[in-house]
Amino acid sequence: MSRTRSVASSAVHEPAVHRRAVLATAAAVSLSAGAGYALRPTDSRAATAAPAVGEAPVALSRKAPLAPLAPYTRGTTLAGVAAPVGGASGYRRLGDGKGWPRVVRDDLAAPKSGREDRRTALAAFVQLTDLHLIDAQHPLRLEFLRSADVHAWRPQELLTVHGAVSLVERVNALRGAPATGAPLHFAMTTGDNTDNNAMTELEWFLTVLSGGRIRPDSGDPRRYEGVQNSGLVQYWQPDSAVRDADKQRGFPRLEGFLAAATREVHSPGLNLPWYSTVGNHDSLPLGCYGHGDPYLRDFAVGGKKLMTLSASEAKKLQDAIKNATDPLGVRFRDLLKAHARDLRPVTPDERRASYTAKEYVRAHLDPAYAGMGPVGHGYSTANLEAGTQYYSFRIADDVIGISLDTTDPGGHYAGSLGAGQLRWLERTLRRNADSHAVVFSHHTSKTMNNSRPDPARPNERRHDGADVLAVLGRHRNVLAWINGHIHRNEITPHPGPGGRSFWEISTASHVDFPQLARIVELTDNKDGTLSVFTTMVESAAPHRTDFTDLSQTGLAALYRELSFNAPGARTDLAGTTRDRNTELLLKKG
Repeated sequence: MSRTRSVASSAVHEPAVHRRAVLATAAAVSLSAGAGYALRPTDSRAATAAPAVGEAPVALSRKAPLAPLAPYTRGTTLAGVAAPVGGASGYRRLGDGKGWPRVVRDDLAAPKSGREDRRTALAAFVQLTDLHLIDAQHPLRLEFLRSADVHAWRPQELLTVHGAVSLVERVNALRGAPATGAPLHFAMTTGDNTDNNAMTELEWFLTVLSGGRIRPDSGDPRRYEGVQNSGLVQYWQPDSAVRDADKQRGFPRLEGFLAAATREVHSPGLNLPWYSTVGNHDSLPLGCYGHGDPYLRDFAVGGKKLMTLSASEAKKLQDAIKNATDPLGVRFRDLLKAHARDLRPVTPDERRASYTAKEYVRAHLDPAYAGMGPVGHGYSTANLEAGTQYYSFRIADDVIGISLDTTDPGGHYAGSLGAGQLRWLERTLRRNADSHAVVFSHHTSKTMNNSRPDPARPNERRHDGADVLAVLGRHRNVLAWINGHIHRNEITPHPGPGGRSFWEISTASHVDFPQLARIVELTDNKDGTLSVFTTMVESAAPHRTDFTDLSQTGLAALYRELSFNAPGARTDLAGTTRDRNTELLLKKG
């Protein structure tokens, strides 16, 4: 992303961001008064076909702080969570609820008494996943798929930036890790940072995490142009007296909501170094269609939008997406053409253009988005040259991080891994056998079943989740595979012989209720076992909403409450107590 394009966008970068970029580039960033690990831009190594470049970086002289320090649980779900208050039907308000307990899981190793006094912290970091920053007025959006069993539109979609900024504020307020008290060393996003593969959304995402001003708006800067002032009763019309379906369920009328939701927002940026992993909504238009159709490319930046569709046609399109029978969007293109008379006028906007994988990496490398570093946020010029989006980085002296690209450029929302990347993963684990390894990806092992070839590498075999599990299971240094995609908290043990066991940790999204992120802590218990602690956190927005408060903070609180009340919203996304705040035991390899 060029600086010219960035300046012309709706994301404005303040001088403070540039100052931080200089600091991140010029020297190591120290955390928590020197107690944390120094993370430098050179710590990250991008993956290419050449073994030397794919090699993990040399270990740095960094020591983890001893534990136990003072655990910091304030602001985590151990202390409290948003919970419904009042009636059991209609629009339900949220308030302060009891916290979730920590559960010790002994699926892979038995806990030994006294470990709390012996353990040493190895690393502590935050996982952010499925932020889904949404350009809600984008012409390609599929709001019209809303039906009795499919809800492709959510009433909170205009507020994704407000919610993400509030999550940044929560992370910045944490003064230590909740189990050990160790400083938090970095944050990692595990994909679906954007929703429509749109340049507007990419700039908003990078600015939210790096700091700056954002106007979450596109098209006509004078007025909102989307489904929420369309007069169509299947969508919540917040500013209007129209008795839409959601108002009949108790949704409020909020005069001035649309203007407030599209005005400028300020993000302080994360006060930690942060790394980035790619998801299918980052790689593919709408998260499911391969690139290349010129009609869809032009439609994304054009002046027409389809806002309604018959139930039968919507079901056919939804089935085609679900069953992967239209990975390139041909049926969607033909549907738009067939409904040319039904398209509503909107203001064209070149900033809504789709971006390529190289543009995604190049945007991360832009110094304007360096934030607290590292420059590139894991990606490097080697990724640009090789056309890859995977890399390794050194977390600590004895811990390595590996970020995978599980998206399939051939289309569809399910994932897979190319043969070259799988070989690189094996090499990286083997060359770092003396280090604990944490693997990051977007897709889970169960959602990697997409065998479509990469158009850029048509003869390369694609590998599914079982193949990735087999590689990870061959290396006793693997502690955890951390991912997202399913929008649900789910922790799965993967046992193996000879200590070759690890945990797969899948984390809920920040777009659907309960809108969570996860703190992860790694410890050596000094008794032949290791512990992986996981603790959920919400955004900093208050649990209780005030319908008269349309400030940035008030809208972030409303973002959460609207997500709870979204028609058709699933109620199982928080997972069980065994999937949230946990201590996960492992035998030390």
